[in-house]
Amino acid sequence: MKISRRQLIKAAGAVVLGAAMPGARATTAAYSWKFGHGFPPSHPIHKGQVDIGVFPNSQLGGDNDLLSQVYSGGIEMFTTGGIIMSTLVPHAAISGLGFIFKDYPSVWSAMDGKLGDFVRAAFAKKGLHAVDRIWDNGFREITTSNRPIAEPKDLANLKIRVPVSPLYISLFKALGASPTSINLAEVYTALQTGVVEGQENPLVVTDTAKFYEVQKFCSLTNHIWDGSWIVINGDAWDGMPADLQAIVSHGFNDLAPRQRADIAQLNDSLGASLAQRGLKVNHADPAPFRDALLKAGFYTDWQAKFGAQAWTVLESAVGKLS
Repeated sequence: MKISRRQLIKAAGAVVLGAAMPGARATTAAYSWKFGHGFPPSHPIHKGQVDIGVFPNSQLGGDNDLLSQVYSGGIEMFTTGGIIMSTLVPHAAISGLGFIFKDYPSVWSAMDGKLGDFVRAAFAKKGLHAVDRIWDNGFREITTSNRPIAEPKDLANLKIRVPVSPLYISLFKALGASPTSINLAEVYTALQTGVVEGQENPLVVTDTAKFYEVQKFCSLTNHIWDGSWIVINGDAWDGMPADLQAIVSHGFNDLAPRQRADIAQLNDSLGASLAQRGLKVNHADPAPFRDALLKAGFYTDWQAKFGAQAWTVLESAVGKLS
């Protein structure tokens, strides 16, 4: 299988997965897979992909549509964060709880360890194969059109776009905001027209989706770490010979450290870059936000929803939350 670092072009149709024997022409490959996602074509997740037909920017549907398609076999591969995945696999959202990771070492210790194993097992129970190494999408930050966010009170009644997720809605409601769920491809227009006043995403998304054109403030809150699960339809995966499964797995897993480094380096530089393009950037202390969530009962509520087993695995990775 050919692995490249080049950015894949937008495909008009399915491009064959490069899983044929070495030297075989791409047109003779035995497996032709479609890989859908909601990120813009310029997003760095395109780097280092296996040669497959990639359909970015929600060409094949919104995130929930794509999740339904990979589950049913309409497409073979899909990637997005655990929050969206949780509409099918509830435990996929557990790493998206607010303010549970203080830095990248704590993220990778959890996600490459028992917490990641727990979530992958939950995917398998739904007939989806998740690759071993989750890819990085960065810590999420808040941009707004009307005020910086420095402490919880600044979020009061803010109309903020969040992904289609009960967890995100409950998080921002607990912090006093007015969250609205909108698919990523529609966020720019929603910000431009004032349907919402702000949004929250990793800086790389704020950059590649050009949200800086329709926002004035960028508050570095690091409120949630966001990763991209790469999942494969179970029937498609099981229908591939074991040696080719190993090649696909190694392709994604071996590239994960480089992808993570790319995203971390990019996000480190984007604060200054976005400031140069007109955003006013400020750093927010996460402690008051976490205290506000504790007082609002946010962690206790989600402990009950995720269940005792999941919560024990989570707290063994990140420490006591409730």
